[in-house]
Amino acid sequence: MSATTLQSLKVLVESIILDPKYHDILTVVKGARNGAVYGAKVRFPHALVMIMLFRSGTFREKVRLIFNATRTHALNLAKFATIYKSTCLLLKLYGATPGKEGPYDSFIAGLLGGYVVFGQRSKRGKISSVSQQIVIYIFARVALALARLAVKPGYGLPGVSEPQKSAVISHYAWPVFASMSWAAVMHLFRWHATELQPSLRSSMVYIYQNSDDWDGLRNFIWHNK
Repeated sequence: MSATTLQSLKVLVESIILDPKYHDILTVVKGARNGAVYGAKVRFPHALVMIMLFRSGTFREKVRLIFNATRTHALNLAKFATIYKSTCLLLKLYGATPGKEGPYDSFIAGLLGGYVVFGQRSKRGKISSVSQQIVIYIFARVALALARLAVKPGYGLPGVSEPQKSAVISHYAWPVFASMSWAAVMHLFRWHATELQPSLRSSMVYIYQNSDDWDGLRNFIWHNK
């Protein structure tokens, strides 16, 4: 293919993607692309470090695990973005007020995408560890945002959102939240460790449990075991 042909093709494609009449549907495509890229960028370095350092197995097995985790994360975010943006577009076009976004469109689209992409089990009845990590990450951020919204003057709950009380609660909330979170996770690790998420449990075993034993300088400083 000649340079002239490639340039003509590029001009044609750009004329399409810059045409306003295709904008809405192309946002779905761009959303899928961004979801896949972001998922790969986030998961690959995390999987590389965690699997290479803390997982047993051959080098080939570890590479396969890294690839599978990266692919799953990228595909999940791409699929969710596709479903979410497609649903929002359909609700905007065919909802109660055609042409305008409804107040609950994002909630409905998120609900559908969350169920289809992250709410399913495998054929063996298991939930993907990658999906668990993504959902737990989202839940933690949602809980924090709702806590802030609850005491936000003008938006929050009656009583606690009054400016003076809101300031006091906001000042002391984080120390209480941080200490209670660590108290809870350490108690669960000590007495109900199997209920914790596997990656969290393995990191806690490495820090708090494996530090109880050594038989010489070699595995006291240089090596864990």
